[in-house]
Amino acid sequence: MSKLSRDFYLRNDVVQISKDLLGKYLFTFVDGKLTAGIISETEAYAGVVDKASHAYGNRRTARTETMFAQGGTSYVYLCYGIHSLFNVVTNEQDIPHAVLIRAIKPIKGIETILERRKSDKIKKELTVGPGKVSMALGIHFKKHNNLDLIGNQIWIEDKGIKVNPNDVIIGPRVGVDYAGEDALLPYRFRIFI
Repeated sequence: MSKLSRDFYLRNDVVQISKDLLGKYLFTFVDGKLTAGIISETEAYAGVVDKASHAYGNRRTARTETMFAQGGTSYVYLCYGIHSLFNVVTNEQDIPHAVLIRAIKPIKGIETILERRKSDKIKKELTVGPGKVSMALGIHFKKHNNLDLIGNQIWIEDKGIKVNPNDVIIGPRVGVDYAGEDALLPYRFRIFI
């Protein structure tokens, strides 16, 4: 199996892509260190029509401009002035769809992941939460926003894990109450691995 191609990201169904990213391997090569984890939780954000999306209503700002890049680009932003959150931009250029990576299972570079998370052992909550994912993998909003995910700093690989649709837990997104009825959309996807 191999690195996901541009075609994977350019598809127009962000909800389906969000599901399809489950079981894929997210890799980073940061500061000379290779780390990776299996994606176990995602959230879809459907651009201009999605009140929970940063690009709702076609909002284009310095922060959101990356969401309008072509699929296969990283969108990393700062949340609460503390946490870098990593998203995968999908769809064609100027259609601001994105998938937030909310959790991973650490697989490679465990010592580095533990060091970055200031932990001495693998615990369930070590990489559950989007801020924890970015911290564990060394992803930072200033360095890793607007990167090509076909490149060699951050990329995603398909290693043949087949996710049974019946094993996917589907529910509303987290922390988007401001989005009204769109906060209730079933755009959050989780698997246990």
